[in-house]
Order: sequence, then structure tokens, then C-alpha cells
Amino acid sequence: MSLQAYQKAQQRAETPREIEYRLFGQVTRALMEAQQLPRHEIAKRMDALDWNRRVWSFMAADCASAENQLPQQLRASIISLSLWVGRYSSEVMQKGEDIEPLIDINRTIMQGLASQIDLQNQAAAAVSAEPLTQPAA
Repeated sequence: MSLQAYQKAQQRAETPREIEYRLFGQVTRALMEAQQLPRHEIAKRMDALDWNRRVWSFMAADCASAENQLPQQLRASIISLSLWVGRYSSEVMQKGEDIEPLIDINRTIMQGLASQIDLQNQAAAAVSAEPLTQPAA
């Protein structure tokens, strides 16, 4: 494989943060669409709320894992947010509370992920800008 082909393949592969960003974008879009639905379209609203809750449950389980490398405080915050998302989602389902706070939290997470992605991209660009050197013979 040529260096150029390798670099293209490397650029196309998503990082874990990019996957998380894309997933949060998809579930947030589903919540926004559910928010616009008439109240009687309960099944579609429930599907979006359930998907969001499952995403957050997965995030909490990942943060609770001993292998997770995020700082302890950040892991605890994500778990705490996940618990709140679960409780508030139940209130939305049972009492008809507004979906907007769930959308807001997801957007905040997406902003944090976008910042991390930008930093990773800047670091990758700096590394790829370094000239390749041949090992000494």
C-alpha cells in the first residue's frame, strides 16, 4: 500500500469521538422531529425518547467500565447526566414534559465532542505535516 493510499484510508476512518458525535447528532435530530409531532403520535415520540435513553445508558455503562480512560470526574458527570436523562425521559413519556431539555443536553455534549475532534484533527495535521525521514543505514 502506498503512503498516499494509507493516508487516505486513515483520513476516512472515524475516531471514537467522531462516532459519538454522529450518533448524538442522529438521536438529537430524532428528538427534534419528535418534538414537532402532534401529541397523539405517541409511538414515534416514544421511539425517539427510548433511543436517546438507550444511548445515554450505553454511555453510562461505558463510563462505569474500568477500561474507560476518561478522567474520573468526567465519567461521574456523564453517569449523573445519564441518570437524569432516564428520569426526565420518563417524565416526558408519562406527564408530557417538554423534550427541549433533552435536546439541549445532547447539543452540549456534541459541542464538547466537536472541540475534542478539532483538537485531534489539529494534532493529526501537525503530525502529517512533519517530513518523513529515512532511517539511518
